[in-house]
Amino acid sequence: MLKAGKQIWETRPLEIWARAKELRAKWQRSISDSAVSERSFLAHGNTGDAEWPIGFEGLNVVEDNPAGAMMASVSDAFSRKARLASEIRGWGRELCGYVNNCWGAQFLGRETDGKPFAYRDMCIPFPDPCDQHTKRGQQCMDLSPIPRWGADNGMYLGEWDPPRDRALLEHRIQCILRIINDIERVFGIRFDDEKFLENLDARAKLEDYGLEIARLMTRRPAPISQKDLYSFYTLGTLTKGDPRELLDFWKDFVDEVKWRADNSIAAVGNECYRYMEHHPSPWHFLKYFRYMEQYGAVCVGSQYSHLMAGRMELKEDGSLGRRFKPPAPAGKPKTREDGLRRIFTESRSWVYKDEEYFRKSALTDFAKAFQVDGAIMPLWRCGVGCTINRKEQGLRLSAMGVRVLHYEGSQPGDRTDMDESRFLDALDVWMESQGLEKSAE
Repeated sequence: MLKAGKQIWETRPLEIWARAKELRAKWQRSISDSAVSERSFLAHGNTGDAEWPIGFEGLNVVEDNPAGAMMASVSDAFSRKARLASEIRGWGRELCGYVNNCWGAQFLGRETDGKPFAYRDMCIPFPDPCDQHTKRGQQCMDLSPIPRWGADNGMYLGEWDPPRDRALLEHRIQCILRIINDIERVFGIRFDDEKFLENLDARAKLEDYGLEIARLMTRRPAPISQKDLYSFYTLGTLTKGDPRELLDFWKDFVDEVKWRADNSIAAVGNECYRYMEHHPSPWHFLKYFRYMEQYGAVCVGSQYSHLMAGRMELKEDGSLGRRFKPPAPAGKPKTREDGLRRIFTESRSWVYKDEEYFRKSALTDFAKAFQVDGAIMPLWRCGVGCTINRKEQGLRLSAMGVRVLHYEGSQPGDRTDMDESRFLDALDVWMESQGLEKSAE
């Protein structure tokens, strides 16, 4: 049996860590400030392509994924009370844990830190293929009540079909135009087209930075781990802020990770085993990453974390690159319709060639690009979008020599049905079956 060796590579904390914490704290403060300000508004859910709300001064979008995940991570006791408050009102445990955490906090009337819950002014649920996203605005609308808008996000299988794609694109644009017009009418606030158009470049640039981080994490030793990436990857996507400040942050983040890769500064100093995840980790039990480091094992990411910052695929030469995107309209956008057309064109690569659900090579390509030895794949009991094809994907990985471990739980934001001791035991058996033993240090 191979015992994890002593440290080979230098390790050091990320210097940009403090800035990331401040950006996240600033986003959190903006939610609390909006709740008490007469000039600010909170939108529940996610706009899906969240660049356009910047056209409304004082509109903050609060998405359940980062909010519910943070709740589960910071205070398991509070998140369990929140989910119970949701459950006794008729919402079952098959509901997404993120949603149950946020709805429960709404029912309790307070946040994790004891501050009053920031009730939303409107609902704009994420039009996502995950089966529960579009329902996320339902309960907060029923409780208040507040306006709720939905939008379609049509998708299809197969290769790019220009006429069909154009029809879906134009329909999507009309959905958002209707929402913008209604917000102006209902709340009496004006959409600033000029501000919206000025910030259109942020999305593409953030994806460029995200893709570069992913490329750097293919290096050996990995300069950062999945646990590190989880502290950064929502900044500018699900947790918003000033676009220029966020772009400056991501540029500096890429520069630091590149320096670490070039100088063999490792996330795990005794790295001898690389594994991938698939979709989110259990947010209440992130310490399992540290447990795996005793085996010299580093998690190099997942489709979930890397694709939030940039959609990519394995190219013929073995490198990571952008997946095909339909050609964007020529020229600089001059109207809000032009701006929305650019946003939705740039985001449509996954609509007709979706990731692991319909593209069978997605996870095997990921495993090849990141040179993984193993894959840890949870079988979450709620959220069809989180478990579809999981066992088949595991078989495909096994066929190429990647060792696969499945474990069960309720959902990343809900620890109710997860046996943490059993999970650690399973990790021990899995690693020892591959000839690895924990370090004595």
